Amino acid sequence: MNVRRSAAVLAAVAVFGSAAAPAAFADTASPSPSAKLPSGLYGDADPKFDGVFRQSYALLAQDSVGVKPAAKSVDWLTGQQCTNGGYAAYRPDAGEPCGSKTMFDSNATASAVQALAALGGQQKTVGKSVDWLKSVQNQDGGWGYSPGMDSDANSTGIVIGALVAAGEKPQSVKSQDGKSPYDALPALAMSCGKDGGAFGLADVKSGKLSPNADATAAGVLGAHGKGLVVDAAKKKEAAPKCAKADTAEQAASNGTGYLLKTLAKGDDHLMSSMPGAKNMPDLGNTADSVLALAAAGQPEQAEKSAQWLAKNSAQWAEKSGPAAYAHLIFAARAAGLDPRDFGGADLVKQLGAQGPAPQATEKAADEKKDSDDGGVSIWWIIGVGMVAGIGIGFLYSGNKKKQQL
Repeated sequence: MNVRRSAAVLAAVAVFGSAAAPAAFADTASPSPSAKLPSGLYGDADPKFDGVFRQSYALLAQDSVGVKPAAKSVDWLTGQQCTNGGYAAYRPDAGEPCGSKTMFDSNATASAVQALAALGGQQKTVGKSVDWLKSVQNQDGGWGYSPGMDSDANSTGIVIGALVAAGEKPQSVKSQDGKSPYDALPALAMSCGKDGGAFGLADVKSGKLSPNADATAAGVLGAHGKGLVVDAAKKKEAAPKCAKADTAEQAASNGTGYLLKTLAKGDDHLMSSMPGAKNMPDLGNTADSVLALAAAGQPEQAEKSAQWLAKNSAQWAEKSGPAAYAHLIFAARAAGLDPRDFGGADLVKQLGAQGPAPQATEKAADEKKDSDDGGVSIWWIIGVGMVAGIGIGFLYSGNKKKQQL
């Protein structure tokens, strides 16, 4: 579980009680020896609080690098959907209907939408989830972690990404009060003074907003209409200037400036900002910041931070599992780096090892097509020799297409 999930669950604790508290530690918790996880699920940690979330990240990351996930992994994710289109964080028995006690999760639903929309062929499932997200939109135009909770930048940002992935126009998705998510985001932005123009995260007790890097990254992404898969910026935009956040665009500009300054002070990475957390590097939020900066046209800092991740993320990813590997793949792509050679690590292979073997890759499919078409491929080896004697002849080597390398 990354910090975004932990922050969301901490917020849920304030509304639904202490039962959700163990979620903050779900990234290191393993299921009991007697528990058997579904064969299509990625990761072996307890999925109680992040099963759908990490599965969605894993499948979307694989798709983003041309890998076709295993069919049973996709089936597991679609099978987690409730009949109303919403998703809970995890349903151990998807055969049991969702009911009044089901804790629906906007973040899990939005991440599933992004993954399934990218994979294709899931229009009905995606459409039901989008309808559910629209049905639980707050009057201010945003979304909270669960229905009934106040809007937050993290949830609103990831839902915007889901809407875009599903072909919706976020500015046209409006509440009964006529507010869109782009109306909600400015209200979640902080002032330019001591708060630095960041997006805020609400304190679980007081509800007071405090500057938060993860909320800022999500808010910037959402304001730019981007999801988790962001292409590397082709040109650098001008340095942002902080001003009153009266529009989502200005709030995003302010947030971009906050991230640039914070990353520069921290030697290109963020430090943990979770309540009670040790003062240590925050790799998940650093990866999210790379996506936000790429979306905002700030490729230099995006690449610097991605390079820092390439040097320092191996242990974190190994401990944290599939969502961490997916995060790094997203960051590598957004910074224009190679996910298959990220500080010497093949993130694609490492993510694939977290779950069922994928069906195929675009690279493998292209090589097979070349071979089937009779084009030049790695199977074709030609040797040319000359022999002396009467006249000059040429000796051609046999076609070695069938030879195994």
